[in-house]
Amino acid sequence: MREPPIVRLLPDGERLHLHDGPIDLIVQAFGERTHVEEAYGAGARRFVTVLDELCSELALLRTAVRIGARCSAPALQGAVARRMEAAVAPFAGRWFITPMAAVAGAVAEEILEAMTAGAVLQRAYVNNGGDIALHLGPGESFRIGMIEHPDRQSLFGMATVSAADSVRGVATSGWRGRSFSLGIADAVTVLADHASSADAAATMIGNAVDLPGHPAITRAPANSIQPDTDLGDRLVTRAVGELVATEVAEALARGAAVAEELIAAGIIRAAALCLQGQIRVAGAAAPELEFIGKSTFAASLEAHLTAPAEKAAPGSFTGA
Repeated sequence: MREPPIVRLLPDGERLHLHDGPIDLIVQAFGERTHVEEAYGAGARRFVTVLDELCSELALLRTAVRIGARCSAPALQGAVARRMEAAVAPFAGRWFITPMAAVAGAVAEEILEAMTAGAVLQRAYVNNGGDIALHLGPGESFRIGMIEHPDRQSLFGMATVSAADSVRGVATSGWRGRSFSLGIADAVTVLADHASSADAAATMIGNAVDLPGHPAITRAPANSIQPDTDLGDRLVTRAVGELVATEVAEALARGAAVAEELIAAGIIRAAALCLQGQIRVAGAAAPELEFIGKSTFAASLEAHLTAPAEKAAPGSFTGA
């Protein structure tokens, strides 16, 4: 029998901490106090049901999604599970992917939706280990920190997302993070219209940042580390040695090419890829991005995402 969920205000009295098993959320809402309290109550009530719902469909959620393959398979029932499947569907057929690639972002989305359903908020966020769902009222904005090492202070840049932008989800993936990666990126931070889409895309872009067969990269079968992983015996990155600048650039170019494809397809809005001190930015129309003491290759650092779509190891949240 597992421990009951934790629902508590943090010592600052402003942020809500929600924890259940592997799910750990930091939540903050801004607005009139009564509306904030209503939002926190609604979010907490929805949160305590989420893990059991996911566990009841875990076997299917760990199954690879293939084009047309789910037609004869049992349909996913839970709201979060359906969000996860919808987020990974655009990648099916080209890459191996399961709905678990979008679990953190989908959970964040679900809690934020519960919070905003009956409360009027100026702005709010749900941060699920660096995969963040955003709510922005008119004229509001957030500044979001991008982190390359989840175990220490390592801010490599900031992204500003405003209400006029379509971005409402941010996610980060990398070999140093809490989830496995097939690639070698220190961090890939993705901005998208939904947190679940950003989560899945960050995983795929992070996998693409790679130098196959390079002797400085240590890999191991995923199931030799975590027997019940959805990745089976696929090789995941365990360590990356020092690379020369041209090798770093080559690996980042591989990931950036995938990111540009996803931007062209309307799946994401922008991505920042970081590896051993170099940064590559994908997206000709990105939110305002600022980078700190790094070598940056960017298509654009100035434009905001005001046009409609044509079709952070964990990031940090500044709350600014």
